[in-house]
Amino acid sequence: MIRVAAAGDVHFDRNSRGRLSRHWSELAGKADLFLIAGDLTQVGHEEEAQVLADDLAECPVPVVSVLGNHDFHQDQQEAIKGRLRDAGVHVLEREAVTLKVNGTSVGVFGLKGFGGGFLGACCSDFGEPETKAFVRHTKMLAEELRHGLEGLKSDYRLALLHYSPTPDTLLGERKEIYPFLGSYLLGEAVDAAGAHAAFHGHAHKGIELGQTPGGVPVRNVAQPVIRHAFNIYCLHELATDIGCAPVAQAARA
Repeated sequence: MIRVAAAGDVHFDRNSRGRLSRHWSELAGKADLFLIAGDLTQVGHEEEAQVLADDLAECPVPVVSVLGNHDFHQDQQEAIKGRLRDAGVHVLEREAVTLKVNGTSVGVFGLKGFGGGFLGACCSDFGEPETKAFVRHTKMLAEELRHGLEGLKSDYRLALLHYSPTPDTLLGERKEIYPFLGSYLLGEAVDAAGAHAAFHGHAHKGIELGQTPGGVPVRNVAQPVIRHAFNIYCLHELATDIGCAPVAQAARA
């Protein structure tokens, strides 16, 4: 039985030390790995990432993360990745990692993703160069997501994103901003690759549970949504849309 702890939008700043690490005792023995779905920092400064890195260095299980839009704000994303990787975190940006858990392999392909919207209300690469560039960026990332997931030779294949691959988990957000919260192209990539589950953040006012059009379970694990430091999910139960109960209290800023 593989148990995955997941959270997103932790938004660490210079004064956040301990917001996650105080929950490690609740994680130990209850999860096999910890996924963080982007927006690691508040304003994308590497000093904020160092505070998070100090917390994650004490995590009792392997940590895998992607960056979010906040982490790009100061153009210090490479420094942020470096600080976290020095702490032993697997920071994925169009990359994969495979972990062995009790003889079972869990592969994670991670990328931030991008917007564009969903069928019936989405952008198309038509018109001005700026609009074309916006949509083509999402298309490129979706293609990389599909190829990356297909390339995983593991018992479980997980997609770790910041932007959503489904409108299901955006319920509660204003529909006008759906194109800036995710893209149907990401969902199509997850379906085409036959992933077992997808995790994302970004949609603070959305809901936790959803699925792609092809039925792949999707979990919005943004902390404002799950209201816990992390939730824990059993991978074999996700296939039937039955998640494990959360075990940790919310990490408050």
